[in-house]
Amino acid sequence: MYSPQFASPFARGGAMSNAYRQVGVETSVEDASPHKLISLLFDGYMESISQARGAMRAGQIEQKGKAISRAARIVEEGLKASLNVAEGGALARDLHALYDYLARRLTLANIRNDEAMLDECASLVEPLRQAWREIGGQVAKAN
Repeated sequence: MYSPQFASPFARGGAMSNAYRQVGVETSVEDASPHKLISLLFDGYMESISQARGAMRAGQIEQKGKAISRAARIVEEGLKASLNVAEGGALARDLHALYDYLARRLTLANIRNDEAMLDECASLVEPLRQAWREIGGQVAKAN
């Protein structure tokens, strides 16, 4: 029997794997669990933010734009696309809203060349990334 309160806020593994490949994060995804795929997306996002920050400081406009675009794609086509908003309840809706906000802030950070906005985007995702890592052991034990 379906119970919305216990529904996963995330899409099935195949959808996440496809989303992961679409955003171009380089690693092997064939054998990765859905949990690992999300971890890799978080890591790729943070790496892209770091690269964008470095390029911004160095005045490398093209590299900055590419790094921010990659971070935005990870958010839109990876993290956001992996959500199951229909069955995921409040958590999925809240994450969806956060990912919408991040996409807007990343765009503004790029346009305005604003490092503080990049820092904000990183600080909003880091707690999720850490929490996701912490539940990794529980997920592994359950499987």
